[in-house]
Amino acid sequence: MNRVLVVDDEPQIVRALVINLKARKYEVDAAGDGATALKLAATRHPDVVVLDLGLPDMDGVEVIKGLRGWTRVPILVLSARQTSDEKVEALDAGADDYVTKPFGMDELLARLRAAVRRAEPSGPSDAAVVVETDGFSVDLAAKKAHRDGRDVRLTPTEWHLLEVLVRNEGRLVSQKQLLQEVWGPSYGTETNYLRVYMAQLRRKLENDPSHPRHFITEPGMGYRFEP
Repeated sequence: MNRVLVVDDEPQIVRALVINLKARKYEVDAAGDGATALKLAATRHPDVVVLDLGLPDMDGVEVIKGLRGWTRVPILVLSARQTSDEKVEALDAGADDYVTKPFGMDELLARLRAAVRRAEPSGPSDAAVVVETDGFSVDLAAKKAHRDGRDVRLTPTEWHLLEVLVRNEGRLVSQKQLLQEVWGPSYGTETNYLRVYMAQLRRKLENDPSHPRHFITEPGMGYRFEP
């Protein structure tokens, strides 16, 4: 049974989420502020976090950064903030998805399921394949990347994007295909997500992120991984 941490200071939203999640057999913890959320995350180890950005004690982006300091748990942002810059800031801090208030419960639950699915460990059907480049390696079976002999800390969404590109080595993967494989079938035009996450992968894995050797952009079309 998956555990969800709901972080929101609006009691009616928390109540609606708790009722709907418990009805679908999730275990649920709730926090009304950032400090409580960080404590609950450390003690209850949720499988996914649903986080409002407008909290009374700190900005939700700071909560994301606090979580990303030690955990890769999927973070689904739920916020009334609608500008592209604010969404990119949350994604850049380590959020995995962004739902704008007001929201439809069915859509939110679908995105939550997708976030949990992306974070699940690989099954026995995954081939034990390690892809080597001159600067890093990707272990598809263990779902890990290594650089300079050390594990590279990747969020579930960063890993999923990396995995899709690596499994299509040398082939152009379209923007729409990447969005639908990584974020879900309802996506297809949110190219800002790809820009943010490709920049993060390059920063973490490329020797020279501003002149990428392995993660190649095909302008207006998509991306390609070259080992």
